[in-house]
Amino acid sequence: MTLTLHERGLFTWTEWATFLNQAINDAQAAGDPDHGNTYYSHWLTALERICAFKELLTGDMLLQRQNEWDIAARHTPHGQPIVLE
Repeated sequence: MTLTLHERGLFTWTEWATFLNQAINDAQAAGDPDHGNTYYSHWLTALERICAFKELLTGDMLLQRQNEWDIAARHTPHGQPIVLE
């Protein structure tokens, strides 16, 4: 998603790097030991933040998608791809 949004010109790679760096710094400040196993979480936080900052989505839109993802994941058999409808 990040690459596609960047390729569509919705943010520069420099902007992305700034948001990712901030997400990592925030996590470390909150006690994340940064062993590498939480990188995906930092990436997702940065993506959510840059999309909100660029007004590509609203907080309500993000919450709705998170809920849809949660429901779909709980109803998907292990090993199968999660499909959002």
